[in-house]
Amino acid sequence: MAQTIPNLTFHNGAKIPQLGLGVFLVKDEAELKTSVKTALEVGYRHIDTAMIYGNETYVGEAIRESGVDRKDIFITSKLWNYDHGYEEAKAAFQASLDRLGTDYLDLYLIHWPSAKYIESWKAMEELYHEGKIKAIGVSNFQIHHLEDLMAHTDIVPMINQIETHPEFPQNELHEFMKQHNILHEAWGPLGQGKHHLLEQPVLVELAEKYGKTPAQIVLRWHVERGIVVIPKSVTPSRIKENSEIFDFSLTQEDMEKIAALNSGRRYGRSPDDQKFLEETSVRPE
Repeated sequence: MAQTIPNLTFHNGAKIPQLGLGVFLVKDEAELKTSVKTALEVGYRHIDTAMIYGNETYVGEAIRESGVDRKDIFITSKLWNYDHGYEEAKAAFQASLDRLGTDYLDLYLIHWPSAKYIESWKAMEELYHEGKIKAIGVSNFQIHHLEDLMAHTDIVPMINQIETHPEFPQNELHEFMKQHNILHEAWGPLGQGKHHLLEQPVLVELAEKYGKTPAQIVLRWHVERGIVVIPKSVTPSRIKENSEIFDFSLTQEDMEKIAALNSGRRYGRSPDDQKFLEETSVRPE
């Protein structure tokens, strides 16, 4: 039976399903389409992609082939670093729409805080007011980036998609976003699957307690914190398993045990890595 996935509400009143499917770097057409269709079959209604993932076309085709009505699916894409600027952002947005085969996006994000993100945001504000995007937000923004953006533009970001997992819970940024009604969305919510997070004894113990897997415990921890999660998987059984997190709750004591895993360890790239931001802002020849 398909799971009923709850929605969270942006500060503009639009809603986002709290669980989505991430498709980061899934480039194989058959694998990508199977992932998206499986997710839609088991109850997901939220797909997160980006121009730089190189799979927007396949995502759009899979959605159409699934038979699920476009209006019932929440689609996110993102503006890449070398597409920053007012006119550039508008052109990049339209290119994403064309690849996805849709005439609007539910959410469009600035992928990283590279140069000219304020000009890009102003273009996104216009697209939002024109109804071409239902919600606008950012990804990988630190507190100082958010403060800078809010000081120079009209619309407060509706969401910030950031690396978040029990070893890197982003507590300070989480609280800042709560104060400003910016939803918190976690990428790499399971530690990107290439680390030993899911072998932590406390997660194994809680998994046994609830008859769940360590991954489900971690995803439920995010949900209890009011975070949107987009675990990536290309395995149909795992995609289904990741959705089966809404039929139990963690206690305050459980949450505190998981909070003790906080090591401050970031697995991904720092948003303040200027060399990366500069290098990826140059459009390839």
